[in-house]
Amino acid sequence: MQKLAETCEAIAATTKKLLKIAAVAEYFKSCTTDEAAISAVFLSGRAFPAWQETTLQVGGSLLWRVVAELSGKDEAALTVAYRKHGDLGAVAGEVLPDPHGESLSVQDVAQAFREIAGVRGPAQKMARIGDLLARATPLEAKYIVKIITGDLRIGLKESLVEEAIARAYGGALEAGALENVQRANMLLGDIGETLRLAVEGKLAQAQMRMFHPLGFMLASPIESPEEGLSYFAEAAIEDKYDGIRAQAHVSRGEVKFFSRTRDEITESFPELPDSLAGLPQDAILDGEIVAWEYPQSLPRGAVTDDFSEAAEAKAPQRGRARPFSVLHQRLGRKKVSEKLLREVPVAYVVFDVLYAGGELLIDRSLRERTLVLDSLLAEKKTFKQRGHGGTQGNAQGSLTFEEGEFVAADVIRAPVFRAACPEELEEFFEAAQSRGNEGLMIKDLNSAYTPGKRGKSWLKMKRELATLDVVVTAVEFGHGKRVGVLSDYTFGVWDADRNRLVNIGKAYSGLTDVEIAEMTQWFLEHTIEDQGFRRTVEPKIVLEVAFNNMMRSDRHESGYALRFPRIVRLRPDKTAAEADGLERVREIYEKQAGR
Repeated sequence: MQKLAETCEAIAATTKKLLKIAAVAEYFKSCTTDEAAISAVFLSGRAFPAWQETTLQVGGSLLWRVVAELSGKDEAALTVAYRKHGDLGAVAGEVLPDPHGESLSVQDVAQAFREIAGVRGPAQKMARIGDLLARATPLEAKYIVKIITGDLRIGLKESLVEEAIARAYGGALEAGALENVQRANMLLGDIGETLRLAVEGKLAQAQMRMFHPLGFMLASPIESPEEGLSYFAEAAIEDKYDGIRAQAHVSRGEVKFFSRTRDEITESFPELPDSLAGLPQDAILDGEIVAWEYPQSLPRGAVTDDFSEAAEAKAPQRGRARPFSVLHQRLGRKKVSEKLLREVPVAYVVFDVLYAGGELLIDRSLRERTLVLDSLLAEKKTFKQRGHGGTQGNAQGSLTFEEGEFVAADVIRAPVFRAACPEELEEFFEAAQSRGNEGLMIKDLNSAYTPGKRGKSWLKMKRELATLDVVVTAVEFGHGKRVGVLSDYTFGVWDADRNRLVNIGKAYSGLTDVEIAEMTQWFLEHTIEDQGFRRTVEPKIVLEVAFNNMMRSDRHESGYALRFPRIVRLRPDKTAAEADGLERVREIYEKQAGR
C-alpha cells in the first residue's frame, strides 16, 4: 500500500496526462496481477468495483472522529489542518502517527474494506476503520481515507487508468489496445477484472454483465432551431422530458432501474418492473422516468401498444408528463406509501435500446436501434390484474391494494418526429413546451450510442436562462422562519484541471421547506468542519442554479460571480464529478458579453 500511495503522490505532482499514465503503468508492471487488479479499482477512486452494490456507508463526520481519536488532536488543531489542506485524507496524512511496523498490502486494505462494509452501525465501523488506520503509515492513511471518501484528488480519472492498462499490458503502440480495454471495462464494470483479462490477453472474451449500468450518452445544448439542424442531415426529434434519466435492465423476468449516477432506483418506483418484465429477451433500455398524469378514461397500468410515429396523436389520451418537482417526492425512498403511489404515478418513456438478444447494440446507428426497440416493445407480453389484494402477475409481482385497485406504470415509446426546416423545428419546440415538457431532443439518425460522452450527435433545445450544475461546498443556518435549518448554500464548479472545486456563488431560494428540511439532515450527517453558524460539507450534493448574468469577480476563487443566483432544483441524478467546470462558466460569460 505504501508503494501505491507513493505512486499517487507522483501522479498528484504532475499536471501532464502522459506522465500520470506512465506512472500508473510502471506501478502496474511492478506488481503481481492480484495487487495490480485491486490497485486499479483504488486508483479509480473506488473501494469496490463499479458493478458491485457493496458500499462502505462511511461519512465524513465519522472519519473525522476516527482521525481525531487516533491522532489525539483536539478539534481546533484538526480544523487548522483542514483549512490548510482542504482534504480530510491530507489531514490524516499530517496528524496520524507512524506505527513503524510492517507496511500494509493492498490486499490487506481490500479485505478491511470488505469488513467495514459488512458491519452495521457507526461504532462498529469506527472500530474497523480505526484498526486499519492505526496499522497504516501516514502516507498510506492519507490515501486510504481518500479512497473511502471516493475522491483521490490527484487528477486521475478511470479513463487514464484504462490507458495505463493498455500501455502496461497491451503495448503502447498496439493498434486497438486502448479500445479493447475500454470496451471490456464498459461491459464488465470492473476495472480490476479488465486488468486481469489484459494480462492474460483475453480482453475480447469480456461479456456484458447484466444489472451493471453502462454510461449514458449525453446531449449538448443548442441556442436556436437553425443550430439544431446544422450538425447532421437526418434528425430524429423527440420531446425533452423533465424527469429522471433511467437505464432499465431486463433479464429473465427480473427488472432493475438505474439512474445517471448508476445507482439502483428500483425501490423508489416499485410499480415499474412489471411494465417491462414481459420483454421477450434480455435487454437494456434507455429512457426517462416521469411523473405522469393519467386521464380518467385510461386506467393506470394500461399498455401502450402503438410505437409508430403516429402514436403522438394519441398522447392526449395517454396523459402527459408532470413537472420534476412532483417526481422528486418519489426519489430516494426505500418504501413508497400507497398514498404516494396513487398521488404520484409514473411512466417510463423509452427512447433507446443498448442491448438486446445477447447483442450489444451501441455501435449500430440510431436508425437501426430504433427498429430493434420498436420490435422489442411490440412483442412485450403484458400481465393483467387477477384477483384482489396481494401481488399478482409476473414473478416480481404487480402492486394491488385491498380494494383491488391495480397499480402499474405505462411503458411509453417516446414519439419521434422529423423536421425539414428551422421553422418546423420551432413549431415542435412550442408544442413540446405546451405539453409541459422542457423542450426538444434532436438526434442524428446515423449516430452510434457513445456511453458517457457528450458530442454533437445528440442535441438539447431548452431555451431558458443559462444554468449551471454546481456542487454544494458549505452551508449556513438561515434567518427568520428558517432559523434552525441549513438553507443558505455556497457552491462551486470544477477548476480548469477538474481537480478541485472553486466557489462561484451562494443561493438560498428555490427549494421547498420539505427539501430544505431533508437536506439539513443530510448536511448535519455529512459535515466536514463545524464552524458554528457555517459548516463545510462533503462535496456531493449537485444543484442546478439559474442566474440573471455573470460577472468577473475577485470575491470568489473561481474569478466569477453570479448575479441573482437561485436554485432551480436538486440534481440527485448527477454525481459531483458531472458538475460544470470553469470551461462552461467562461463559455456562458463570453456568450453573454457577445464575444
